[in-house]
Amino acid sequence: MSDKRPIRAAVITVSDKGHAGEREDVSGPLLADLLGKLGAKVVSQTILPDERTEIERALVNLSDGAQVDLVVTTGGTGPAPRDITPEATRAIIQREMPGLAELLRFEGVRHTPLAVLSRGVAGIRGSTLIVNLPGSPRAVREGMETLTPVLPHAIKMLRGVDTEHHHEMETQHA
Repeated sequence: MSDKRPIRAAVITVSDKGHAGEREDVSGPLLADLLGKLGAKVVSQTILPDERTEIERALVNLSDGAQVDLVVTTGGTGPAPRDITPEATRAIIQREMPGLAELLRFEGVRHTPLAVLSRGVAGIRGSTLIVNLPGSPRAVREGMETLTPVLPHAIKMLRGVDTEHHHEMETQHA
């Protein structure tokens, strides 16, 4: 069975200053553009303040109500006191996908040692994959370069379309 539907994606920028209009959101539009280049249809793009309840509400609405396949957040993943995107994400996901977050940090360290400071998580709510990226445009670009090879397959698996292991993977490890 194949599924040719485009990935329905949503972008959430988490930034107090961006939400207040004190700083231009560069990361959110960049993320939406990169998702579009991946073939995703970005159906929602928003800026939220670093407020846990607002982030949780948006993630739940996009997963349960809008039924998007993928939500990628940018911002709020560092160690600063108001950086609570990972906590908000963890509170609403049903299953964690630690490998994605580990991969983002692992690949990020190749570009900057500061990548280890990201506390971003990845997980599943219903059939929606949620991934936290740091807030800088550079981190968004590098994070999407890392995710691009795996996101389409992850979405197919979440849709129940592609749950078999690929033959080429099996022969590589034989």
